[in-house]
Amino acid sequence: MTITQQLQDIAGTRCLEDEPMSKHTNFRIGGPVKWFVEVRSVDELQKILIIAHENGLATFVFGGGSNLLASDQGFEGIVIKIAMRTYDIQRTRVRADAGVLSSALARATSNAGLKGLTWAISLPGTVGGGVRGNAGCFGGEMKDRLVHVEVLRCAPQIFKGASAPFQIIELTKADLNFGYRESDIKHSDDIILSATFELEEGDAHELKSELDDTLMKRKMTQPLDAGSAGCLFKNYEILSDEELQRLEEKIDLPSEMKSARRASAGWLIDKLGLKGTQIGGAKVSDVHGNFVLNTGSATASDVVQLIALIKSRARNEFGIQLMEEVQYVGF
Repeated sequence: MTITQQLQDIAGTRCLEDEPMSKHTNFRIGGPVKWFVEVRSVDELQKILIIAHENGLATFVFGGGSNLLASDQGFEGIVIKIAMRTYDIQRTRVRADAGVLSSALARATSNAGLKGLTWAISLPGTVGGGVRGNAGCFGGEMKDRLVHVEVLRCAPQIFKGASAPFQIIELTKADLNFGYRESDIKHSDDIILSATFELEEGDAHELKSELDDTLMKRKMTQPLDAGSAGCLFKNYEILSDEELQRLEEKIDLPSEMKSARRASAGWLIDKLGLKGTQIGGAKVSDVHGNFVLNTGSATASDVVQLIALIKSRARNEFGIQLMEEVQYVGF
């Protein structure tokens, strides 16, 4: 059997050849993937990973595609989309598969009268991706209510043809060593399968109002009418008094940023006068400086050049090294 036949034997019509990544990312950018497979079970995921290993193929696993920049040249391997999307609510304990949309979980838990995830109504990605990068907005982060995750780990025996080459492991919140837009999973090959949260009892009517307020804030402060990966850069963390003093000599930081020891990337980009700057079809939003938009014809190359320009200006004028939140695929 060919590789295509093997993959289609597992996933059927959910296996596509030469599928454009532009169809699967919020940026609406990306070239063709040799094999694109949507998996709906852990068993399918394991079988596909074994096929990739046996044929020496690169793999890339993702959830919602909200935080990806895919290469114009595509990806010579297997891209796997996690599409396990069930969740279970038992009193205040919530377990969600990695492919559940964060916004859907926020609404479902609020409707059930549980508080703690209303902020996530504005997150465009999945639970798995959100936990991996400790996604956050409007005062909340994934780590805040997380209890543990289940991950798929490739055991060393896979390289020896073992019959059980994978392990499903439970990792606690402490195991993940969360930081600002960081977790240890980002630096491992573990694949998140599910996440469990502990929430609090609340009033469903009040929680619905919180959802509506959060969505309104998002609508008023973020551009929603063009393709983007959301906030492109991490906010800049000020790690010492000396660094704070150095920055204050270059720019008048708002008091809330001084207190938080974190400078908003969007605010910094605004101060650099880069709102509206455009390269090809990629443009810095006029509404929010930390959003780069696909105006309709942007390529990954356009976005990469614009990122380089922003980082260069921030480094030269403020002595700041901005770091991307977006994940690169196929570069």
